[in-house]
Amino acid sequence: MKGTKSSGRFSKVWTLFWTFFKIGAFTFGGGYAMIPLVQREVAENHKWLDDEDILSVIAISESTPGPIAINMATFVGYRTAGVLGSTFATLGVVLPSFVIILLISGVLREFYHLDAVRYAFEGIRAGVLALIFKALWSLYKKCPHNLLSYVLMAAAFVVVAFFDVSALLVIIGCALCGLISSFVVARRDKQ
Repeated sequence: MKGTKSSGRFSKVWTLFWTFFKIGAFTFGGGYAMIPLVQREVAENHKWLDDEDILSVIAISESTPGPIAINMATFVGYRTAGVLGSTFATLGVVLPSFVIILLISGVLREFYHLDAVRYAFEGIRAGVLALIFKALWSLYKKCPHNLLSYVLMAAAFVVVAFFDVSALLVIIGCALCGLISSFVVARRDKQ
């Protein structure tokens, strides 16, 4: 009887891996493009979770650090088959991208000496820089425009760019400054 139970568990883990492998291999456009496929496979085809559970998984996946596709695979795998299920579902969704990037990097290494390939990468770098500036501008527009914000922004840039301080420490420091500032303003407003 024990062998049947473990073979059933292995079958479910393999099905999780294969399901998320297909989702990872055939979805273009990032994690949000995977949501309808995950919903169809998990809720409709395999009936591992219902639609309400899928909404919860999406909400949790969006609010936790990391790519939403990996978070969804991890949560669905865990809910379906525990730690082993989450491990194999996550591996399934990541493996196609990993293999594709590995193959592309091998091909690019062979052709990097060609001028066309080098020029293409220079264009890509310029495009990425433009996207970073666009993200910076969007964040700047949403940031409060007061003296503290400008001081924190300048100080964060200086310590990360010139003193090689970890960005994580800078984010934590800025969060603490924001909390202290809000407590001071709240206390001042009460008086």
